[in-house]
Amino acid sequence: MFYHAKELQFNARVSAPDPKFASLLLEQFGGVNGELKAAMQYFVQAFSVRQPYPEQYDMLMDIATEEFSHLEIVGATIQMLLNGVNGELKDTSEQSQIMQLVGGGKGEKESMIHEALVNPQFLCLSGGSPTVTNSQGVPWSGSYVNANGDPTVDLRSNIAAESRAKIVYEYLMQFTNDSAVKETLNFLMTREIAHYQMFEAALSTLEPNFPPGVKQGDPRYSNLYFNMSKGEKAKGPWNEGVSSQFKEPWQYINEPGDMVKATQGFWDLQEENAARTMEEAEEVSKQVSKERSEHIKNSVPDGSNQWSRYS
Repeated sequence: MFYHAKELQFNARVSAPDPKFASLLLEQFGGVNGELKAAMQYFVQAFSVRQPYPEQYDMLMDIATEEFSHLEIVGATIQMLLNGVNGELKDTSEQSQIMQLVGGGKGEKESMIHEALVNPQFLCLSGGSPTVTNSQGVPWSGSYVNANGDPTVDLRSNIAAESRAKIVYEYLMQFTNDSAVKETLNFLMTREIAHYQMFEAALSTLEPNFPPGVKQGDPRYSNLYFNMSKGEKAKGPWNEGVSSQFKEPWQYINEPGDMVKATQGFWDLQEENAARTMEEAEEVSKQVSKERSEHIKNSVPDGSNQWSRYS
């Protein structure tokens, strides 16, 4: 059950209309890294953890709801940046960009035509209110939502989503000189950092959580690094020393083609260079599978079930 508070979480302000930046800001309204995507992603993910991981359900629903509040902040900012286009055109005709087309020169005319070609619906159909699209007019899609029903996977998707949203706000701040708008973007950007930490902390409560999911993978392949490009070799902790998660030595394969031929396309690759045996990996997979399965089964009551319990 949701309630809407009419006051914004952060009091969005603008110093003056700016239709061009309003169009850019649509990226965080209906874009692939925007607030609507985040809200829907965490909302959908929450269903699969409701009973087996109630604490994570609570967190996902809290953050999803906050993302909807951020969507409202972005929408409010877009609306105020378009003041003069929707509803108050005559009152602000001297400062409104759309009216500059009437008295402007060739450059202003071409600029307005370009914007109309890139995102025609924004002004022509919406009348200047936010549209559920990105900055290019591409409609929001449910395909933006990543939800795989496994928290070790979903939480990593969320960490990546917060990272991408953060950098988009960082870029957007470079395209406006409005200090009030920058304060709003700074708040939204910083909340992405906060959410990143929340998802990272939630992931750490699931042990083991690597590799994502249940199955461990084949030890013969898990720590091979293939040198797939010619020229100067680049070395780092991703191909020398030990791996970050398994703590196993990296095997640097300088000539992958030769190895493929020698092993008949890896069918004949032996285990002697692997830090673990396949039997050991399968045993871990079985143990993780048993623990996760029992945890989920024990969280769901036999017979009738209900979503909420009212006190």
